[in-house]
Amino acid sequence: MEVDDGDEVAVESTDMTTTSRHHFGDSSDTSDAFFITIIESMKEEYGLFVWPCSVVLAEYVWQQKSRFLGATVVELGAGTSLPGLVAAKLGSDVTLTDDSERLEVLANMKRVSRLNNLKCKVMGLTWGVWDAPSFDLHPKIILGADVFYEARGIYFLSLKNGKPCCLCFQKCSGHHLIEFLMMKWGLKCVKLLDGFSFMPFCKASSLSGNIQLAEIVYNGEQVS
Repeated sequence: MEVDDGDEVAVESTDMTTTSRHHFGDSSDTSDAFFITIIESMKEEYGLFVWPCSVVLAEYVWQQKSRFLGATVVELGAGTSLPGLVAAKLGSDVTLTDDSERLEVLANMKRVSRLNNLKCKVMGLTWGVWDAPSFDLHPKIILGADVFYEARGIYFLSLKNGKPCCLCFQKCSGHHLIEFLMMKWGLKCVKLLDGFSFMPFCKASSLSGNIQLAEIVYNGEQVS
């Protein structure tokens, strides 16, 4: 479901929101440094808060900036959309997606895109529900922070496009293990990094948890 201006709903009043500024690069060292401003909810709304995995994935996108110049990118479960916005700032053609029923999240995605003078497309994309616009997505790179708990969307886009997914997640136990989900959905990991191994100290010091970053591709095997 593509979102146009008619689908926008009001974001919470200003006393319930705050903004955070996220810097990429050092303006004293490089001319291409920039920052992204994010609008966050002060309520307990999962999709309206910048989680640590989003910060780590956004930094990875920045450090891999040559790959994103001119690339077509889709961010799954984008929420506050920090990684996708960084990709757009680097010159990618970005589509931000999240649950089609969470209109307040989709509206906030449009709002932060405009706030940062970017022209990202926004689309409602619910796991397991594939409408015509979703079949028209042909990303070169797929981004996702904290989305590996539900890998069907990753599997679908990877299978259809044969392109890598850059995912950042908190390593946990049981059926949420990355190894279990890769086996279940016929995916394979071509790169696996400790999320803190490439983070600048000034950013890493404010984060916690066992954060990993993986690049995932479809393995070509039948998924049961």
